[in-house]
Amino acid sequence: MAMQIIQKKPESLTEKEFTYCPGCTHGIAHRLVAEVLDELGVREKTITVGPVGCSVFAYQFFNTDATVAAHGRAPAVATGIKRARPDLCVFTYQGDGDLAAIGTAEIIHAANRGEKITTIFINNAIYGMTGGQMAPTTLLGMKTTTTPYGRNANNDGYPIHVSEMVKETKGVAFLARVKINTPQDVQKARKAIKKAFLAQLKGLGFGMVEVLSTCPTNWGLDPASALKWLDEHMVPEYPLGVFVDKVGEEQ
Repeated sequence: MAMQIIQKKPESLTEKEFTYCPGCTHGIAHRLVAEVLDELGVREKTITVGPVGCSVFAYQFFNTDATVAAHGRAPAVATGIKRARPDLCVFTYQGDGDLAAIGTAEIIHAANRGEKITTIFINNAIYGMTGGQMAPTTLLGMKTTTTPYGRNANNDGYPIHVSEMVKETKGVAFLARVKINTPQDVQKARKAIKKAFLAQLKGLGFGMVEVLSTCPTNWGLDPASALKWLDEHMVPEYPLGVFVDKVGEEQ
């Protein structure tokens, strides 16, 4: 009796092994995006827009056409591609050091214009690739290479809540914040990512999913402790939930 295959690598991922640090959840997010692209049958017409940061090499992992944008400018590049080729499926994959810092204006205006693109926003509360500096999303009291005594509101301001800002724009068709540190949460994240792509494919407007992710290397934790730290510290600061849903029930 032949064995039945119940799980395999998505076609929307290449054969290249991930180069992320052990315990980093970028790989989980990549697989979820790839699974959704496969399910929706849009791989052959998808353009990935990579950022500057840990996921700058996303074009090596996603089995789609791709380009790399200047730091923070992925939404602008995606806007140009989508307006020139509205038949394509275009998404950006960005970290908090990219999207929530130099890219703040880009993401707010793309959302406000209702650009028919999808953004996957990875929030791990730190600059991962460049040495673990404080990011706009770094929690108060959190130690980084540029806040060795912990983030202080008087000196460093408060954590930026990107989804709450994007929610106030008129062009958003789907917006949610999820986490991917448990199997149940991974499944919920997958559903949210699918809806963010459906918002684009149905021509409804801008779609974004903020994914709370871990960075064990720069947090100074082992992978298992990082998963627990996310629940104990990041979720209270960044509550999970669906902010906008114009997609409705999945077809």
